[in-house]
Amino acid sequence: MVVWFSIALVSALLSATSAITQKKALYNIGALDFSVILSFVNLLLSIPFFFYIDYNKVTELSLLILFGKSIIGVLAFWSVMLALKNLQISNALPLLALTPGLVAIFAFLFIGEKINLAETIGLIMLISGTYIIESKNSQSIFSAFSVFIKSKFHHYILSALFLFTASSVLDKMLLKKYSMPPVALLAFQHLFFAIIFYMLYLFNSKRSIPSVVKSHYKELGLIVFTSVLTVGYRYTQIVAVSMAPVALVLAVKRTSVFWASIIGGKLFKDTNLLKKSIAITIIVVGTILILKD
Repeated sequence: MVVWFSIALVSALLSATSAITQKKALYNIGALDFSVILSFVNLLLSIPFFFYIDYNKVTELSLLILFGKSIIGVLAFWSVMLALKNLQISNALPLLALTPGLVAIFAFLFIGEKINLAETIGLIMLISGTYIIESKNSQSIFSAFSVFIKSKFHHYILSALFLFTASSVLDKMLLKKYSMPPVALLAFQHLFFAIIFYMLYLFNSKRSIPSVVKSHYKELGLIVFTSVLTVGYRYTQIVAVSMAPVALVLAVKRTSVFWASIIGGKLFKDTNLLKKSIAITIIVVGTILILKD
């Protein structure tokens, strides 16, 4: 238990630091430009991993599933970057911790899974924390949640919630059912990310990749640092998932939301940080209550 917990905690800390550097970089670069450059740097850093893969354990079917998962992952990451660029970090990141609550609700509605007492308390805490974050003075209780309908940037958060849920399930399938080595999953995922982001970029921009890199050369150092953190937290999360139930790993990983929101909120001078700190704590505890079962 100590080993997987330690690895998952390292993943959480790397993820929190990565979110802060992402927000910093996004001040001066578009979400898609940033994502495509980061995907290529991630691929470059992942090249050594290809030499340590046991290719006998990598099948065509597992690669096909991984490519599908990578499409989901690319859309989720791009959605988060769009939200992170346009929302305060202490608003955007805590909402990503709502995934377990959505999974529990949909499982109850569509497949009849029961919600136990701990999960019920967790759901109440998620709703309460979200309300505190989005509420303003003199608002009705419903107007705080209407932001998810009115704000397109909150639409990106909702999209990412569903996409990350599917991606995590496919991670577990590849690692357990298809016995794909973690190093292979990481390496090929970054290869597929770079390909998919490049295709997205071709459809959404008239500029070439070299011209974008040249125009943002001042941010390259920060992007490379972010890439090191990104590769690090993805690899440690995959390793932890291969050693323990995905729900437990995600519970530990969700603590990254607290650190990134509080530290990032302080650095970027977010508003109402004390109120949000209380809300984020409630959301993280609620998430852990849901995931622990």
